[in-house]
Amino acid sequence: MINVSIIYWIIFGLIAGGIANFISPSPFGGIVGSIILGIIGAVVGGLLGQKFFGVDVTGFNLTSIVVAVIGALIVLFVARLF
Repeated sequence: MINVSIIYWIIFGLIAGGIANFISPSPFGGIVGSIILGIIGAVVGGLLGQKFFGVDVTGFNLTSIVVAVIGALIVLFVARLF
């Protein structure tokens, strides 16, 4: 059975990718690339948030959005380095 938090990470990744692209537009990949990196970023943000701060992407709330957007921005930043 799929863990429900993974589904939340994917949904928030879609949203976070769009927000991250708005905050820091990507010169390559466009919005679709940013959304894909946003999904990865939401997962990364959720994992890092759980491990270091005890915060997770747990549902449709402000904390989850912030964690997902921060994770998406981190992944977008790292992707642009390469």
